[in-house]
Amino acid sequence: MVKFWLNCIYVTAFVFFMLWLVLKITDLKLFNAFDPVSQALNDFELTDYAFSNLREEPNPEERIVLVNIGHISRREIAQQVNIIRQFHPKVIGIDGFFDCEGGLRDSINCPQLLDTLGNLMLTDAIKEAGNVVLVTKLLQKTKTSYNPEAIDFYDSIEYSDQAPFAHNAFANFPTNADYQEDVKQCRSFIPRLEVNGKFENSFAVEIARQFDSTKTQKLFARENDEEIVNFRGNIELLNVKLKNLRNKNIETTNFHVMFYAIDIDNVLNGDFAPELFKDKIVIMGYLGDYFGDPSWEDKYFTPLNKKVAGRANPDMFGVVVHANIVAMILNEDYVGELSDWQQVVIAILLGIFTVALFMVIDEKLPAWFDAMSVLIQVFQILIISGFVVYCFVTFTYKLDLSLALGVSALIGPCYDIFKSIKSEIETQLTKRRERVLTQKI
Repeated sequence: MVKFWLNCIYVTAFVFFMLWLVLKITDLKLFNAFDPVSQALNDFELTDYAFSNLREEPNPEERIVLVNIGHISRREIAQQVNIIRQFHPKVIGIDGFFDCEGGLRDSINCPQLLDTLGNLMLTDAIKEAGNVVLVTKLLQKTKTSYNPEAIDFYDSIEYSDQAPFAHNAFANFPTNADYQEDVKQCRSFIPRLEVNGKFENSFAVEIARQFDSTKTQKLFARENDEEIVNFRGNIELLNVKLKNLRNKNIETTNFHVMFYAIDIDNVLNGDFAPELFKDKIVIMGYLGDYFGDPSWEDKYFTPLNKKVAGRANPDMFGVVVHANIVAMILNEDYVGELSDWQQVVIAILLGIFTVALFMVIDEKLPAWFDAMSVLIQVFQILIISGFVVYCFVTFTYKLDLSLALGVSALIGPCYDIFKSIKSEIETQLTKRRERVLTQKI
C-alpha cells in the first residue's frame, strides 16, 4: 500500500515538473505563431462569464453620482464644483490631474498656466467645498525605476496644484499596461500603499473613507495587499452624436444602469433635480467628450465586457471603475479568493487521487484504461470549471483553480510517460540481474 501511494506521489511530482517545463518553454517564445491565441486565453478567466452574463441585474447605487468633465477647462471644472457644492454632497472626488507634468512651470511646457484666472477659480472652488478628494500619481525615482526588483515599489508622489486644499489619494491601477495609452485591463485594485514610511490610500478608498470611515476600516481589516473588484455595473451613455452609430448596438456590457451620470452641459446649465447631489458621493471624471463618445481614452477592459475573450473594445471609463470600488466598499460586497498555498494543496490532492484512480483502472480494467482516463480528465475539467462559476455566482468567491486545471489536463499523458519510463527501467534492471546470475553460473 505504501508503494502504491508513493507511486501516486511520484507521478504527481512529474506532472508538476512538466507544468513548470511548459511554462519555461512558453517564456522562450518558441511558438510565436500561437501568440494571438495565447494572449486571448491569457485575458480570459472563468469568472468573467459569470460577471458578464450570469449575475442578476443590480439595483442602481443611488449614493454615487458621476459627473462628466470631458476636456473642459479648469475654470469650467471650477464652475461645476461651485454648482455641485451648493447642494451639499457628502464628498466630491475629481478624477483629474491639475499640475504641470515633470514639474515644469513655464507656459510653453505647461500652457494651462496661461489661464491664471481659471487656476485661481479652481483652487478657490476646491478650497470652498472643503470635501474634495484629488488624485495623485505614485512615481519611481530614476534610481528606483532601473531596479528590476522594485517594479511595485514607489518612492515619490506627484500632486495637483490644489493638493493643499483637498484630500489626496493615488489613482494607479494594477493593469500591466506599459504606458497610459496602452490597452489596459482592470480586475483588481490596491487599497493602500506605503510610500516613504507613510500609508497612502487609493482614490476610491479615500472617497469611501470620507463618506463612511467605518466601512473603510473593515476593508483594511481584511489585510489584503490587493483586492479583486466586484464589478456590479457600468453606465452606457447613448446620447450618440455620430449618425452612423445611432442605429447600432454599441453597448459594451449587459449591466449598464448601475450609477446615475450627468453630462457637462447639464451641470453648467443647472439641468438636474436639486436632490441629485444632496448627501451623495459625487465623482467627477472623463466620460467622453460627450455622452456616447466612443473614445478609448481612460477606458479599461473589465470582466463585465460582453466579449469575455478576444475583446475588441474596452468597456469602462476609469471613473466608473472607481465608482464600482466605492460601491463595493460601502456595501461590504467583497470577493473572496483562495490563497496561493491553498491552490497548490488542491492541485496536489487532485493529482494524487487522480493518479490513484488511474492506477486502479490500469490494473483492473487495462483494456478500458485509455478511454476511461480521457473521460475522467474531461469530466474533471468540466466539473472544476462549473464549480468555479457556481461558487462565484452563488457565494461571490473566486476559486482560482487554474493550477488544478493544468494538472488535470497533463495527468493522463504524464502517467503514460511515467509508466513507460518505469517499465523500461524495470526491464533494464531485470536484464542486468539476469546477466549477473549468468556470469555467476
